[in-house]
Amino acid sequence: MLILRDYIISAASDINAGGGGNGFNPTNLGLTDFSLVATTLDTNNAYKFMSGIEGMDRFGTGPVRSAYFMLSSTELQSDFDQLGASGGISFISQWNYPTNASALPSEYGSVANIRILTSSEAPVARNAVANALGVLNDLYYNTVLGKQAITHINQDGYSMNLIYRDPYYSGMLAQNATLAVKFAQAQAITQDTAIRNVLSTRLSNLGV
Repeated sequence: MLILRDYIISAASDINAGGGGNGFNPTNLGLTDFSLVATTLDTNNAYKFMSGIEGMDRFGTGPVRSAYFMLSSTELQSDFDQLGASGGISFISQWNYPTNASALPSEYGSVANIRILTSSEAPVARNAVANALGVLNDLYYNTVLGKQAITHINQDGYSMNLIYRDPYYSGMLAQNATLAVKFAQAQAITQDTAIRNVLSTRLSNLGV
């Protein structure tokens, strides 16, 4: 999957974040950056992954728009929290969705028409950006996708194999069982206009 991640990063067009205020170029992510990338994908007739979630009479929740997915680094989670700080309504935590029925395990929240998935495997270029004072910051690739951007292909003529070997002896040299699945598959980019990389820095250096 890391190969597919890097392939998408190299094939998609970039948008530099400019809605933040940390003094770097690109800046940290701001509300206007989410709006810009959603508008770009809408203009390119990309399909959204998720339907909206209607508001409910539940304390502390808010409606969620139909949305594209954005894959971001877990290191940016504190930045997303800042978007919703001090009563701000631009970021809705996954915990504050009217219902969590459609939320993915890695989903952190949503901003405008973007639902954010975080992973420690999201690409980061360390110390790749400097401000006017020479202070360095990491560069984050936040990949936003429409539904038709990529696809999964099963290879014909090769069925899945389940490989299992039980622990046949309890000695120290042969005490572990083997369980594996072998199958042939491929992923492909089907429409690169439905993908955008939003390049950003971090609001503050976390010392990662």
